[in-house]
Amino acid sequence: MDWNDLDQLEMLADNIIEDPLKEITVDGPGGPVTDTVENIVGQLGMPELGGSYYTFSNENNYMIWQAIKTCHDNGWLYRGADSMPWCPRCATGISQHEIVTDGYEEITHRSVYVKYPLKGREGESILIWTTTPWTLTSNVAVAVGPELDYVKVKMTESGDVFYLAKGATEFLEGDYSILEELKGKDMVGWAYDGPFDELEAQQAPGGWTELKDIIEDIPQSSKEAHQVIPWDEVTGDEGTGIVHIAPGAGAEDFRLGKEFRLPVIAPLDDEGRIVDGFDWLTGTVVHEVTQPIFDNLKEKGLLYKIENYKHRYPICWRCKTELVFRLVDEWFISMDELRPLLMDITKQIQWIPSFGMDRELDWLKNMQDWMISKKRYWGLALPIWECDKCDHWTVIGDDLELKERAVSGYDEFESHTPHRPWVDAVKVGCEKCGGEMTRVPDVGNPWLDAGIVSFSTLSYRQDPDYWNEWYPADWISESFPGQFRNWFYSMLIMGAIIDKSPSFKSNFGYATLLAEDGKEMHKSWGNSIEFNEAADKMGVDVMRWMFSVQNPEQNLLFGYGAAKEIRRRLITLWNVYSFFVTYARLDEFDPATKVKREDFTQLDLWIFSKMDQLVLLAVDSYDNFRVDKFMKRLDRFMEDLSNWYVRRNRRRYWKSENDSDKNAAYYTLYAVLKKLILTLAPVVPFITERIYQNLVRGLEPDAPESIHLNGFPEVNPEDVDEKLIHQMDGVVKVVEMGRHARNRASLKIRQPLEKLQFATDDKKVANAVMANQDQIIEELNVKTVEQVGSYSDLVKRELAPNFATLGEKYGDGVTDVINLLKFLSYDDFEKEIRNSGTIIRSKNEQDYELTREDVIVKNESLEGKSSVTDGDLTVAV
Repeated sequence: MDWNDLDQLEMLADNIIEDPLKEITVDGPGGPVTDTVENIVGQLGMPELGGSYYTFSNENNYMIWQAIKTCHDNGWLYRGADSMPWCPRCATGISQHEIVTDGYEEITHRSVYVKYPLKGREGESILIWTTTPWTLTSNVAVAVGPELDYVKVKMTESGDVFYLAKGATEFLEGDYSILEELKGKDMVGWAYDGPFDELEAQQAPGGWTELKDIIEDIPQSSKEAHQVIPWDEVTGDEGTGIVHIAPGAGAEDFRLGKEFRLPVIAPLDDEGRIVDGFDWLTGTVVHEVTQPIFDNLKEKGLLYKIENYKHRYPICWRCKTELVFRLVDEWFISMDELRPLLMDITKQIQWIPSFGMDRELDWLKNMQDWMISKKRYWGLALPIWECDKCDHWTVIGDDLELKERAVSGYDEFESHTPHRPWVDAVKVGCEKCGGEMTRVPDVGNPWLDAGIVSFSTLSYRQDPDYWNEWYPADWISESFPGQFRNWFYSMLIMGAIIDKSPSFKSNFGYATLLAEDGKEMHKSWGNSIEFNEAADKMGVDVMRWMFSVQNPEQNLLFGYGAAKEIRRRLITLWNVYSFFVTYARLDEFDPATKVKREDFTQLDLWIFSKMDQLVLLAVDSYDNFRVDKFMKRLDRFMEDLSNWYVRRNRRRYWKSENDSDKNAAYYTLYAVLKKLILTLAPVVPFITERIYQNLVRGLEPDAPESIHLNGFPEVNPEDVDEKLIHQMDGVVKVVEMGRHARNRASLKIRQPLEKLQFATDDKKVANAVMANQDQIIEELNVKTVEQVGSYSDLVKRELAPNFATLGEKYGDGVTDVINLLKFLSYDDFEKEIRNSGTIIRSKNEQDYELTREDVIVKNESLEGKSSVTDGDLTVAV
């Protein structure tokens, strides 16, 4: 079946609602496939139904089971409690690699400064600050920087005495006096009264959480545990320099709580509502309690100050809801043993752009353990079974092991896909106590699905030989913002777990597509362009050219303005083709006609070599997935082909006699156009097909039916005349620079000039210019071309410092370099640079080594001349 066919998918959707166990027959590449509706859905995307990838598929699920089983067998899988980012709307945890990718927004919250009265210190309080007031209900301790400077201040008007970081006093309101200065370590052990000690949750031994295992050895209640603890991470950069610690509502807080064996209070359920044990707050939604908490603090006399605070705050990458931190037990894959293998695998992969490897290695070096579970109903059913009697748990590796180990419920499950509720019916026997084991209710992180495709879609379990033939993938591609921590990462992990190998050979990443104004595309902003609209208005070849010419490291600014420039380039190609076809038809050109080598002109041989040079670059660019390098060179080639070769040769096509010179001109342009469209076909398949059908198929009836059935052009590098290219490119460059020099002086081409002068140290270019001076004279409307002995005959050259490079190398020493350059002539600089690559000068007992990049050469035309300089070539009129 065509599983992209909306009608067929809707048919399956209707049937699965009506009766998932109904048998139906659909077409497969090997013939009809008959099964229940549910199991047909479970095979979508798999080879038996003609697809390649579908995360619902049974094979995708069972292959992940096998990977998790491998982790369990190696001791990498564990269940752990942590205070984790949690989306109350999705009711699920967000793993580290999900949150660091697209998981932050600039948000303004109401932050609060709160007084914590110190026990045994009448009238004295420590001041804390938080941007999450709901966590105050779960406060257990406060942390100070042991070596950080703190002050004891007395407020003039109220007489209140506060402790806070010395560098954080700006937020204090009113006059105050400093009574004492002390270090954070001097405060460690001080006890205080919390703002919500009246709550039942604050008074329970060990804290308040459903995860009793993590608090069973903690005898104190949170109320009894309130004290100042040391933490080296505390700074005085924001807040008060005294950090409120709630182990059940923050990741760092939880780790600190484990270190000091603090009670744990977990205030939230899975939907972000405050749980029982919090009195008047119970049942309220976390994001709606801010003002009631402020009011309560004010009532108790503990509120010091409220202020708006803008900061980067974590959000759900799917629904954009603000996250909270919630204490949960989840399933993790430990990365300590896998990390070295993953880094080694990463180094075996070709990363485009090359910085991709560094980004991936940096992530792997610093990543935490991978949370693979989600507290959801639907999704990949984690293959973890827990004993109903003892604390033993195990992992089932696939459907065959599940059937073998099932002690009940398998009949109920057998005709279904491995999803809830059916898979939950299966009980397996406990190896430890002989009791029955029940599957944990958790489902898998969706990135498990994304990472397993190199195995599930290639029949790893059923047909190892087929898998070996196609694994690893030659190439994967995705926009790199975020994917180093998501898809790329999950594929690396699965390859490491299952085969200890890279699951792909090359990774092509690219930056973001933005609107032409540099902003993200949004309909509400009026800068969004829908794909079909763009395809209709600008054409898909124009779009493909835009994508292909773009450096993948940089964001693409997409829009109709940029498309017009690309269309102009396509029109140039079309015009050259149209020019050829028009005259070739009139003269009945036959590409089979033999042309002697001596009939080809210098320009013919030049454009042949330029074309072959372009093909060689294209091969390298395609092979290394950097088509932009080929496409950028193509711009120059099209300029040479259209505005130099064709324009300089028009008379050869226009003349009436069909002699060998004319036939050589036709043959040259035909051969170049044919090779050009074959080289361009992967980028712009439609316009090249159109040209091919009329140009090649019209003149070579036996040519392949489509341009895309041809082989790629083959070129022998030895056939490329680099010397001729260098010389003729120099001639073209002189003409272009001569036009520029005319424009600078407002001298139109129709105004004849006495001479064009040039200076260059490249003898081959100089000889080529003089040998082709007739073309230059004609192009620039000058009477003579003259080579001068020195650049100083045309321009005055001064040396200036390149602050961008020198500042980084020498800092304040740049002043010395400026003075040195004042007494250094360009000729001396150029001579030394050419001989040794650097120049060394000394000033104020300091040696300064300068490269060509450290010095900017400024050129000023001599009086009566208009000059242009490009590298070692200067042209003047």
